[in-house]
Amino acid sequence: MAETVIVPRSFRLLEELEKGEKGIGDGTVSYGMDDADDMKMNNWNGTIIGPMNTVHMNRIYCLHIYCSEEYPEKPPKVRFTSRINMGCVNQSTGEVDPKHLQVLKTWSRAYTMETVLAELRREMQSPANRKSPQPPEGAMY
Repeated sequence: MAETVIVPRSFRLLEELEKGEKGIGDGTVSYGMDDADDMKMNNWNGTIIGPMNTVHMNRIYCLHIYCSEEYPEKPPKVRFTSRINMGCVNQSTGEVDPKHLQVLKTWSRAYTMETVLAELRREMQSPANRKSPQPPEGAMY
């Protein structure tokens, strides 16, 4: 029987940091450390470029991502700092409600911060969100 190797949290986060800094992917989502001196690697910034042919097109959304000591066993807490009108986002705080975003609701250790950001971008393209009136560009929580 093969053993499953569990990568320690710090190695996993360093791997994600390296991937985020290299900009792997199509460039529509990015992420990195909020504070290079954060030795526990808890606080991260994320960016999502709004998808084409939606009300989000040509907008850049900024997010704060908090990875607790239990990450990646537990999902990160994600909060938009840029105002956005989406069903999974608390309109008062910008927090993404884990009950309303599938990737957070059914979290798996295999998921990453990039997975969460890509899922949020896909959610922007959903019929419920693609034409929703949005706050003025540049508005923040």
